[in-house]
Amino acid sequence: MAKVLIIGEHDGHNLNPATAKTVQGASGLHIDDVDVVLFGSDLDAVAAQAAAVAGVQRVLTVTHDDFAHPLAARIAPEIAAMAGDYSHILTGSTTLGKDLLPRAAALIGVNQVSDIMEVLDARTFKRPIYAGNAIVTVQVPEGAPVVGTIRTASFAAAGEGGSAEIVAAEARAEDPGHTRFVRVEGGGGDGPDLASADIVISGGRALGSSDNFAVIHSLAKKMGAAVGASRAAVDAGYVPNELQVGQTGKIIAPDLYFAIGISGAIQHLTGIKDAGTIVAINKDAEAPIFEIADFGLVGDLFEIVPELEKAL
Repeated sequence: MAKVLIIGEHDGHNLNPATAKTVQGASGLHIDDVDVVLFGSDLDAVAAQAAAVAGVQRVLTVTHDDFAHPLAARIAPEIAAMAGDYSHILTGSTTLGKDLLPRAAALIGVNQVSDIMEVLDARTFKRPIYAGNAIVTVQVPEGAPVVGTIRTASFAAAGEGGSAEIVAAEARAEDPGHTRFVRVEGGGGDGPDLASADIVISGGRALGSSDNFAVIHSLAKKMGAAVGASRAAVDAGYVPNELQVGQTGKIIAPDLYFAIGISGAIQHLTGIKDAGTIVAINKDAEAPIFEIADFGLVGDLFEIVPELEKAL
């Protein structure tokens, strides 16, 4: 029987937008029986949000102190224990999803399909390879569940208006005992989440120092935007690596993306090619970023960005 399980992601208070995008991606399977499972210690608010996502039939809440913090090593055995009830197991291609689902797939004994960007049928998918320079079609053999991550940059979020049933479920697996939560550390600031923000302003190596990145943070605050960075800026130590955008960082699809002082290496372009509008500011008129930018300004970013902020 065809049945879909989507692993919901949340922070304890709000459902991650990646979950609604995963639901939208799953709609291409044309399977009506869709469950979202949530793991946590207090799930009432998040479950109500998940139940309102169009296309979801049931929300399963697995409440336990073990799930107060999302540890992939603890949740993966739970997914494996549930796998026999489902033909498809999906989650977003997020930091957690990339950690969790390969573990679950290994426990189930199947290969994972990563970064699904298009659903052709219930067992056939398209995904990017070679930094997005090629798209490959993959097919999952019959007889095995489909375990895959949905490339959230490729799908809009499913709409609201759903009225899914919320069902309490019991934990089925034991804690493997080899991983524990210590603490969360981050240096991304108090702005919107980079992975889901509508506007992202990224800085590159041309900023020259971490102090100079204040120009980016100031403009982002003015616009209510998330701050990102190129790998060159991260490697130089200007900003923490959770702000990295690109093939080895976050793949994002904001409505508006500013690339400031970023030359536009292919690895960076891979992470932003699904953005709605791309604005580039660079003093090098030959920079590759201008080849994909919708709007470009050639000039000194330390002159242009303050003027732009002033105009705003």
